[in-house]
Amino acid sequence: MDKKREKKISKMLSYVLRHKPENIGITLDKNGWVDIDILLDKLHFDTPVVFDELKYVVDNNEKNRFAISNDNLRVRANQGHSIEVDLGLKEVMPPAILYHGTSVNSVNSIMKSGINKGNRHHVHLSFDEATANSVGSRKGKCEVLEVQAMRMRADGYKIYISDNGVYLTDEVPSKYISRQNG
Repeated sequence: MDKKREKKISKMLSYVLRHKPENIGITLDKNGWVDIDILLDKLHFDTPVVFDELKYVVDNNEKNRFAISNDNLRVRANQGHSIEVDLGLKEVMPPAILYHGTSVNSVNSIMKSGINKGNRHHVHLSFDEATANSVGSRKGKCEVLEVQAMRMRADGYKIYISDNGVYLTDEVPSKYISRQNG
């Protein structure tokens, strides 16, 4: 599959499986799954998307944003939803430090008010600095912040991990955040 089509399919999957399924006339179940045949019937651009293309995009997405069920009948986004879904997340014991990449323009506000989930279900945190930098750089110049995840957990904040290894929490108060350069 050419990279342009792969990117187009991936962006559309992110949009309809995380935010606006109704825009192509699909309905997600309570756990975010949709029948692949129904999705493929509705998901087409200049030419229809076929199962092999969908599977390729799911299997080759660098961030593992999507999952296909074991029986190959359903597909869903792993996290990042702005619509109500129950991903069946389980609480985990996080590493001592997690990372959050953000626009340099947001750092001062975050240091005062913490990291809020905005219109998403959770705040996304990364296991390593490189991933946080990659995520934060999507919108320009980025700064990677350190989050005292183990301290948060000890203080009663719940931390989860998605199927693709993204750590999730409801909020990160500013007292648990530090800048790497001081």
